[in-house]
Amino acid sequence: MVEEGYKDAGYEYVIIDDCWLEKKRDNVTGRLVPDKKRFPNGMKAVADYIHSKGLKFGLYEDYGTSTCAGYPGVIDNMKLDADTFAEWEVDYVKLDGCNADPKTMDVGYPKFGDYLNKTGRPMVYSCSWPVYQEEKGTIPNYELMIKHCNLWRNWDDIQDSYDSLKKIMDYFSRNQERIQPQAGPGHWNDPDMLLLGNYALSYDQSKTQMAVWAILAAPLLMSTDLRSVTPEIKAILQNKEIIAVNQDALGIQGKRVILINKIEVWVKPISPVSKTGHYSYAVAFVSRRDDGFPFDFGLKLSDLKFDNLNGYKVHDLFAKTKTLIPQKYRTEDTFNVRINPSGVQFYKFTSL
Repeated sequence: MVEEGYKDAGYEYVIIDDCWLEKKRDNVTGRLVPDKKRFPNGMKAVADYIHSKGLKFGLYEDYGTSTCAGYPGVIDNMKLDADTFAEWEVDYVKLDGCNADPKTMDVGYPKFGDYLNKTGRPMVYSCSWPVYQEEKGTIPNYELMIKHCNLWRNWDDIQDSYDSLKKIMDYFSRNQERIQPQAGPGHWNDPDMLLLGNYALSYDQSKTQMAVWAILAAPLLMSTDLRSVTPEIKAILQNKEIIAVNQDALGIQGKRVILINKIEVWVKPISPVSKTGHYSYAVAFVSRRDDGFPFDFGLKLSDLKFDNLNGYKVHDLFAKTKTLIPQKYRTEDTFNVRINPSGVQFYKFTSL
């Protein structure tokens, strides 16, 4: 992450997922025990090494009796485990929800979050209770989540397939009126990890996920072997302008605002805000087509409800060099793009 430039691009957490534990707690202390073969020096040593690189350290755990893979969960040892994470100098805790009753999560997740806070060590708290409640037909209490969690998984685990990516995009667009208002600085919807660099996505599909995740103000969590990422995919992951859209200080989650001829238009209000009070915007034109050739698409800025009479300057966020499109676009002007099948065109409209 450091040598290959990911840290400089903004990625800062190294998070270990499930299966880092021994199958049983310590018989005497009841504490969690790291896998003795994988982590013979313990997790504090891992944290020290990660911190020495200027990065932060995250760990996975589970609210239930055991993790999804069958390792010890926190439900009966919440204070002990929170104190343990603080002693190990953990900076980020992902708490899954396997092997637990979703009806108890409105109490249990905040309780563990309180124990994390009481340690005095700042730790990002990633919750999972919306996934498990929605699967049972329960609408989650977002006001409670905003109070106690920094981010939360809304829906199914992403799989390494374009079909899985499309399903998650569809969930977020279908439910956006309900879930988009819940996101903001310090409390984010989480559509799950980036697939870039793995096996399933094409180059164009990889660009699509990066653009849509930026629009969604989603946590950008890479899940791939960084040693084998191709230069083309690395350039997408480290695109600082797209990361800036994702991390924009306004913290507004974008929405899918148009669907015509299997072309989706996703829009996110971003800074800078003009002197007249008009947002700038990131706009992703996403093709769900499979024609085998690029598709021509155009719309007026008024169709997107861009209403700054002073107009907008536009540039391509995937362009290798930052070159402004020379025309200044006004509300009644038509913006035209050509989009590859299952691909994306991604632009910043800066308010003048």
